[in-house]
Amino acid sequence: MASPGFVCANWAPDNTDCKKAGRYTCKNCLLVIYCGATCQKTHWPQHKFECKSPLGKATWQPAWVLENRMPAFIGQGLGESFGDRKYLWGNVPAFDVLQLESNEGDQYSNDLRVLFAASGDLRNIVTTIAHLPSSYSHYIEMTINDRDFDIVARNIILLLIALVVPNSDEAVDCIIHIWYSVLIRESDNDILQHQIRPLIEDVCMKIRDIEPEQILGKTWKFGQRSLSVVLEKSSWNRLLSFMDVPASLNAQQAQETRTVITLAESRTDYRDRYMYCLSSSQRIAFNKFREDGLLLPFGFPRHDFRVPNPTFFQTADIWPMPDNADPRHGWSLEEVVNISGGAATADMYGKLFFYLRGMLKSFLNRLLNLNASFKLLHLDAASLPEYLEADTFSRIEVSNISDYGWIGIHRTLGFMTPLLQTPLMNPHATLITLFMNAVEEAMTNEDRLKDLTPHSKSTKKLLKYLPPIRRAVSKYDPSLISFNVGRDITTTYDHIFDRYTKEFKFHEVAEFLQVEMKDKHTIIEKWPYRLKLQPGQPKAQEEFDRCLVGGMSSKERYVEWKRTG
Repeated sequence: MASPGFVCANWAPDNTDCKKAGRYTCKNCLLVIYCGATCQKTHWPQHKFECKSPLGKATWQPAWVLENRMPAFIGQGLGESFGDRKYLWGNVPAFDVLQLESNEGDQYSNDLRVLFAASGDLRNIVTTIAHLPSSYSHYIEMTINDRDFDIVARNIILLLIALVVPNSDEAVDCIIHIWYSVLIRESDNDILQHQIRPLIEDVCMKIRDIEPEQILGKTWKFGQRSLSVVLEKSSWNRLLSFMDVPASLNAQQAQETRTVITLAESRTDYRDRYMYCLSSSQRIAFNKFREDGLLLPFGFPRHDFRVPNPTFFQTADIWPMPDNADPRHGWSLEEVVNISGGAATADMYGKLFFYLRGMLKSFLNRLLNLNASFKLLHLDAASLPEYLEADTFSRIEVSNISDYGWIGIHRTLGFMTPLLQTPLMNPHATLITLFMNAVEEAMTNEDRLKDLTPHSKSTKKLLKYLPPIRRAVSKYDPSLISFNVGRDITTTYDHIFDRYTKEFKFHEVAEFLQVEMKDKHTIIEKWPYRLKLQPGQPKAQEEFDRCLVGGMSSKERYVEWKRTG
């Protein structure tokens, strides 16, 4: 029997003949499933427009090729984006920041305190709790901070849903859609209005006569678990608005506001550049998510999704994220690809949906018998030492604020080192920094030209994954796109990052602050998005193809730090 989650694409409330559980896939696209031949035939008039989409043809070509013109992105960086600048979804895969078994050990008998200094969304928190060994029975405290109020507000709401809603299946699906879908169901909105809103309204009522700038805290307790929120009074009132759909906004208008960004005509070449690296069926799935913005299996009925997601729309006419924001970038693509999506093996967003169901279910199950507290703050990371001066942490994760364009490594170490537990308190205490831009900033023109030569190590390796370009149709031949992206993936950048550490005097600053770079990482690999397999090894080609569309450049470098005194 198929999982109840694998729903027949022909199912609808008024279709009493459908058996609902999908077992058989459309052999042409591998994106939808049916309970049997009758439903497949009945559904064909609707499905054929997607199944026979030009995007699904092996001969598909980007618009700039068909129109014989220069693509719009020439002269622009690969990281160029369009739309608003909110980062409400993760742009690097989630990871377990504790890795308790390989550090303190699964029998660790002390409390754990973790600081997410620039948290972004909840993906690392969810992953860390979900992977916490069942043998750990002590107290864990997670302090979650971000300077963007939209992120903080959404994190508060999602955690309250996790802690308040008694039915875990209802909670999981509600969290997924409020986290990622432009529209939500009436049942999701009921949870917001009847279970979450009263908690916030109660706080707002009690502090209504207090000055707007005054900072106030509230702690909700749920058995052994608690959630503490510390905000200015004005921010508490603003938090309440994240459950209000703008009065003039309906479902159609919400989707149109989003597609003005995600399907902007001026961005056609950017989308086509990415889609050229996808398989035929993946292009159809990618385009569908750009069109409807619902994180669901491809063939899952959409009729229940009628309420604009209020956590996205603070105003009726603004979609808050860039056009290239994608839920898949926040999770391990390898793990998502390997999850069962039923018979619809090409449905990459459906696989992510089922992956998130499993991850969130593990998160909620682990919370059930865990003595845990979550503390949410809305501060600039530079203000944390003053606010948390009496606290020290087993782990501190700071995202990429250590990049030169943000706080920088010197100030990051200066702010965070005093908050990290000493070796006497916990020899495994670790500060985790991410450098997303360091390699690109440190590369010279000579470095770039060296890797472009036919005899370079990276080119030779690349040719074992991609066929050589025999004769480009034009200098804008799309086959050059995957070749250039692939070159990044097959190139190693250790020497570039070493140059960066010397230029910014990592070791000198670390010695002054009594902290050092860990030679052997115990939380996350130094270069986690680098190819692990060699050409010709089993599944090496699949790994390369996955990295080609995974959203990572392979230039991302993590550094783990520990105190020396």
